[in-house]
Amino acid sequence: MTSDTQATLRAGHLVDEQAVVSLTQELVRIPSTWDVERDRSEQPVAELVAEVMRGFGWQPEVVEVAPGRPNVVAVVDGGLPGPTLMFEGHTDVVTEGSRDEWTVDPFGGEIVDGRLYGRGSADMKAGVAAMIHATRAVELAGPFPGRIVVAALVDEEGQMLGAKHFTTTPLAAEVDAAIVCEPEAEEICAVAKGAVRLLVTCTGWMAHGAMPQHGRNPIPAVAELVQALGRFQAELQAEPGEHEHLGLTYLTPTVQEAGSTDQLNVIPGRAILGVDCRTVPGVDHAALAERVRSDAEAIGARHRVTFAVEVVDDRPCAVTPEDHPVALAVAAAHRAVTGAEPVFGGVPGATDGTILWRDSGIPNVVYGPGPKWIAHQPDEYVEVDDIVRKAKVYAEAALVFLTGATGAGAGEAP
Repeated sequence: MTSDTQATLRAGHLVDEQAVVSLTQELVRIPSTWDVERDRSEQPVAELVAEVMRGFGWQPEVVEVAPGRPNVVAVVDGGLPGPTLMFEGHTDVVTEGSRDEWTVDPFGGEIVDGRLYGRGSADMKAGVAAMIHATRAVELAGPFPGRIVVAALVDEEGQMLGAKHFTTTPLAAEVDAAIVCEPEAEEICAVAKGAVRLLVTCTGWMAHGAMPQHGRNPIPAVAELVQALGRFQAELQAEPGEHEHLGLTYLTPTVQEAGSTDQLNVIPGRAILGVDCRTVPGVDHAALAERVRSDAEAIGARHRVTFAVEVVDDRPCAVTPEDHPVALAVAAAHRAVTGAEPVFGGVPGATDGTILWRDSGIPNVVYGPGPKWIAHQPDEYVEVDDIVRKAKVYAEAALVFLTGATGAGAGEAP
């Protein structure tokens, strides 16, 4: 950042750089996977987040949405009339997997050559720390219009219970826009892929493997359905085709269960297929599920088996126009802090922003510290400089959005 740029910032220069990095380390050192057998949950992270917030004089609301899984939400009032902006992050992380694949302690929060390592460092404890300290910087900068909601929610890596619970609260109806602080490198992601999770159950008739004529084997029928999914995927990739930021639609078989390795001489009576469908705008989710049901029914008739297709989860594409005030605010702040032109992109998966959009109609963009593709990998990391930089962008973006200064002079002192 140049000295000239620094001088134009209204709140970013008040970000406590050491504190935001230290908080990221503290958060990473808490293994907040949802794992009952290892007595792990988001609870300790939520307690730390709430403690930091109270240290600022905030009054966070801590609400348990499931046992050991509390949302932490604070509202910081600027003292002047204005809109409400939400910063959102999640407190859970995925498992660290095999420690043999890590070259560092996955929960050590070590800093090596400018990189902060650990499970959840990028996805997304750096984002949580950055949004908290950014909001504090805005508060320290003096009175501002409107309010900032700072929400650290649970279960994003699962069924997004935290976001789903938040959307049922009266506060959700008052949020005008949100910045979801997931790692997206330097991209501002105003669109995210949709997701449809299908659980397919194929029921046949159990029989001896030596006498298949007396049974109805569901496995060949499921195999044929997998082939049909491939053909349907090709159709969807042709029409509506490839999205500028999201790429192609994929229908991916992810789970297949049937029979037992202890009884290789038994034709199973049932087979299970899981399908993870990732869609782009223009794909009708209801029509997608109905097409899979139709294909399954035709295949089942040929094999004399029955299929049941259940939609386990349905998350639409989240689409916020790139000229929406929240997108313009982040773009202006990115430009002011980094001196570089912003780049728009898309989220290849779903985030809590998908639920905020689906259930509460909250426009949102995803923008945060960390490489875009590092999530869930061994030796996950985030650049220390990136944590600080994104915290400053968040602070500036908040003021730009709340003051309505999304024009050419956005990011400059009034």
